[in-house]
Amino acid sequence: MKLCRFQPLDSAKEQPRWSAREAYLESRAGGLEGDTIREISGELWGQREPTGRQWKLADVRFLPPSQPTKIVCLGRNYHEHAAEMGSVAPKEPLIFLKPPSAIIAPEEPIVLPRISKRVDYEGEIAIVIGRRCSRLADSDDPRPYIAGYTCLNDVTARDLQKLDVQFTRGKGFDTFCPFGPVLESERPPSDAKIETFVNGAGKQSARLDEMVFSMDVVTRFVTQVMTLEPGDVISTGTPAGVGPLAPGDVVEVRVGGIGTLRNTVTGPENS
Repeated sequence: MKLCRFQPLDSAKEQPRWSAREAYLESRAGGLEGDTIREISGELWGQREPTGRQWKLADVRFLPPSQPTKIVCLGRNYHEHAAEMGSVAPKEPLIFLKPPSAIIAPEEPIVLPRISKRVDYEGEIAIVIGRRCSRLADSDDPRPYIAGYTCLNDVTARDLQKLDVQFTRGKGFDTFCPFGPVLESERPPSDAKIETFVNGAGKQSARLDEMVFSMDVVTRFVTQVMTLEPGDVISTGTPAGVGPLAPGDVVEVRVGGIGTLRNTVTGPENS
């Protein structure tokens, strides 16, 4: 089932300068069926009730499907990506955090920071948590704790990441975490593809079963470190093929069975 958070365009036009986080507070939840959103009350996890209102896609803008307290990301979770970074896959999941202030909605612009000379796209599939969970054992099934799956672009200032060694600055700029547009409650099949396109040209492509550590392994591992709350996000790593973005680019992250996350890129002179 495809679920989403959205804002009617009429209210979006009244507040065009709202950030994704501010707009989220005025957003509505819905289920997507074809070109129609059926509005629901409640969150995208837990109890939901239909309101009876319907919206055409042309009359709304999608918002990030959750408002996470934390965004946990995976590094080098595909062998070929580790190789292109001049490294090898880690022996256990390599995790780092992106701040919630980096979140933007689908179609919002990624703003290139003045202090970086190279900003890369990183298309990924992300897990959205639906139930509070902590310290899951190896024998525990994490799926009952998962609300669904979505697309995420782990935008990275590559030069700053290499300069700093650790990832916080290179991964943490405002606008460096687009995700959405929908939350798919059913897990995509293992042969589903993650693909990234820049200006329509394919740049990344890999199957989910090519991950070094599966989504279940990653989820259990993260809960051994920190408690995950409903809405929290785990982004599971990017395939090989990362590359730079430039002002005017259009970058799309597509995950089979979920949808397409699309964002434009703008230069610092417009920020």
